[in-house]
Amino acid sequence: MDPLSRRRMLIAGGAMGALGALGMAAPAQARSLWTWSPSGSVAGSGPGTDPNWVWDEEADRLLASVIDRGDVPGVNQLLRSWTRNDQPLPDGLPRDLREFMDRARRLPSWADQDKLNLAARFNKTRGFYLNLLNGVGGGMLSTAIPREARAVYYSKGGADMEDRVAKTSKLGFAVGALNAYQPDGHIVVEAVKTRLVHAAVRHLLPKSPGWSGTSGGQKIPISLADMLVTWHTLPTFAMRKLTEWKVPVTRAESEAYLHLWQVTAHLLGIRDEYIPATWDAAEAQSRQLLDPVLGPTPEGVELTDILLGQLAEQTSPGGVDRPLVNALARYLVGDQVADWDGIPREPFWEGAIEAAWPKLVAFRESLIPLPLVPALAWTIDEAARQYIMFCLTKGRAVHIEIPDANRSF
Repeated sequence: MDPLSRRRMLIAGGAMGALGALGMAAPAQARSLWTWSPSGSVAGSGPGTDPNWVWDEEADRLLASVIDRGDVPGVNQLLRSWTRNDQPLPDGLPRDLREFMDRARRLPSWADQDKLNLAARFNKTRGFYLNLLNGVGGGMLSTAIPREARAVYYSKGGADMEDRVAKTSKLGFAVGALNAYQPDGHIVVEAVKTRLVHAAVRHLLPKSPGWSGTSGGQKIPISLADMLVTWHTLPTFAMRKLTEWKVPVTRAESEAYLHLWQVTAHLLGIRDEYIPATWDAAEAQSRQLLDPVLGPTPEGVELTDILLGQLAEQTSPGGVDRPLVNALARYLVGDQVADWDGIPREPFWEGAIEAAWPKLVAFRESLIPLPLVPALAWTIDEAARQYIMFCLTKGRAVHIEIPDANRSF
């Protein structure tokens, strides 16, 4: 066994041992009775069915058929040319898939373009924080979600995490782009493609012996509850941290940022009755869905190690800044999640970040109101995003594509 694999195994064993020491009283992976009311959703009503037992029925039936017919390679090739929100679907797609995608790409009736435009301006001034929170923070939370970590690990994308992260980043950057929901933006395209991928994984993953042995009894992966859990690692977590860091956010900006992610959730196939209408509703739902299911898995520890290794490589070839990356990740998600993820302690860097970060935020916020600073901040943030994407992709084109098999071992 090579030293790195042995290290991962030891970290994973330590994390699992820590969980075992908590005994049956541990909250991790305990699922409480679903009590969140659909009156708190953008729909304002609904049957209140537990989303742990709800999937994306129409998409799931369709993608099962697409896979079983052997259409995946041809469809992926055609969809490579579909890149803009306003672009027609490519000719040659199977009729049933085209009809579904034509419906799936439509914005909900409640979408507010003014709010989406304000959200874009908010991203322009706060992109530095949001990219860090959604990328590193959200990534570390996701690997501490047992169902998500195992679904990623055993699905086709788990075999090449660099490619998997690049595709996830492609979706995330599309959400945060200034033109996200403009005709020349890309989020509608990337969200619909991601919805197709999720449906394909639901069809494929139950056939994986590796996943079925770790699914905790779940027969079909990526329920709407699982999707909402992941959703809360992004906007809900980000807004919570902005508040904690005392970043000035107006009520209009806060509502617009939530709206950006509400529309994105709809495009990803989450039913409107589950999409929180307010931040209070989002926090209540997050406490019920996300907080109780966090915990360690060997798969999550290994994925964390890969993700942080990639981040270190992006910031400094050769990975010499890995201790700093470890400390930053721990600062963002806290010690409990970091321990579950097997992130090593870095006393020097942890102390330095804890002391310096509030001052950095205060200094940055003092500059934001000055003329030209928001544009300059966005330029720097955008350059950083492009650099990260280039490092992840090695300069090659990256496409979110439908899988037709699970990860092979």
